[in-house]
Amino acid sequence: MKVLAHFPVGPRVREQLAPHADWLDVRFCAEDDDDTFYAELPHADVLWHVLRPLSADDVAKGERLRLIHKFGAGVNTIALDAASMQGVAVANMPGANAPSVAEGALLLMLATLRQLPRLDREIRAGRGWPTDQSLGDTVRDIGSCTVGLVGYGNIAKALERILLAMGAAVLHTSTRDDGTSGWRNLDDLLTSSDIVSLHLPLTETSAGMLDVEALSRMKPGSVLVNTSRGAVVDEAALVEALRHGPLGAAGLDVFAQEPVSLDNPLLTLPNVVLTPHVTWFTADTMTRYLDHAIDNCRRLKDGLPLADRVR
Repeated sequence: MKVLAHFPVGPRVREQLAPHADWLDVRFCAEDDDDTFYAELPHADVLWHVLRPLSADDVAKGERLRLIHKFGAGVNTIALDAASMQGVAVANMPGANAPSVAEGALLLMLATLRQLPRLDREIRAGRGWPTDQSLGDTVRDIGSCTVGLVGYGNIAKALERILLAMGAAVLHTSTRDDGTSGWRNLDDLLTSSDIVSLHLPLTETSAGMLDVEALSRMKPGSVLVNTSRGAVVDEAALVEALRHGPLGAAGLDVFAQEPVSLDNPLLTLPNVVLTPHVTWFTADTMTRYLDHAIDNCRRLKDGLPLADRVR
């Protein structure tokens, strides 16, 4: 079985794949290497897809494709209708990256609350002492905060367990009232939370959900963290909310346009902590991803039902 893995290979990945070399032929291609991608795609039975959008034209070029396997949960980067019309199955890996993304969201919360990037820059420039007395008025402990989770899937629930252990009060919202004491509708969650963390897929309903009106309802000095999809937030409105209030800071791993444009004003704001869509990207997540992907390739080879098939 020929697999095109749309990501660069490392020694840990090769080691994990080695026991399956007798039946699994995996070719690797960096996401920005279109020449290799289009040379290998027509020969692949399976595509291991990460983030680079897969268009209908791309799917059509996969003449032998039987499966597109998303390394992650969100399938918004895949032309699903085109895959269905071509008879190509699509599967994902819900929950496989939950521990890593939950920790990444916590990292962004702590970095913004504790003003880590600014303090790091200042001490490197010889300005760390005397201590900035404004820290005593602005820096918060997570344990004294109310954290609102927008979306309540595997990642949000993993993060909730960590936050509760740290002493935070945790609220959540999802598509309906789930009857738990922590559930709030979106408006109530935004007005009640010191930190709002986004954990929902990008759909027609969620696109632009955090717009001017929603952001204006957040508490003065509050923090927005986004590890879901950039387009869930109206970025122009977010810039204004960070410049003029009510937001005090933001921690962002995702952007409406990726790779993020160098002229994006978010990159110029001192109260924003940025990472390049990597909160999921750890050795442990990759191990879980590969276990899942190898298992589904074996299922495909043996004519068994695919795990976590979405189309």
